Amino acid sequence: MNCLKREEFHWPADVAKAFNEIKQRMTEALVMKFSDFSKVFVVVCDTSGIIIGGVLSQKKHHVAYFSKKLSGAKLNYSIYNKEFHVIVQSLRHWQHYLLQQEFVIYLDYETLRYLNFQKKFNARYGRWVEFLQDHTYTLKHMSRVKNKVVDALSRRIVFLTK
Repeated sequence: MNCLKREEFHWPADVAKAFNEIKQRMTEALVMKFSDFSKVFVVVCDTSGIIIGGVLSQKKHHVAYFSKKLSGAKLNYSIYNKEFHVIVQSLRHWQHYLLQQEFVIYLDYETLRYLNFQKKFNARYGRWVEFLQDHTYTLKHMSRVKNKVVDALSRRIVFLTK
């Protein structure tokens, strides 16, 4: 509905009702909870190829979401590097939550569980490993079937840009 007609602003009742419903849903914390720094944080990451996404949670309650579209050279990364990139970007995004304590990272890409045992790597990989060494974390595998929230986040922009 176009609220600006003939250079006058019209705010019909149905538009006001929709606006109030959106405002109410955005201000009520039905899905997300406040963080509790005495509990362990969990980071779940995923990539869809052109989108990366992550969820920060505690005790199965979501605290924050992260999603970003890849561009430029990052689109040409191998799946291994894209999955590693989403870990690094998620940790940078939530660094203020994660630097001071131990946390768990769940991935659906099994190979990354062994990233600390690689013998040969490039400069970018070295910077990422160095960044991860500032954190105290445990890497665990999570099957794609259980990774629904992050999977949806890592695909959201694909549908929005079509």
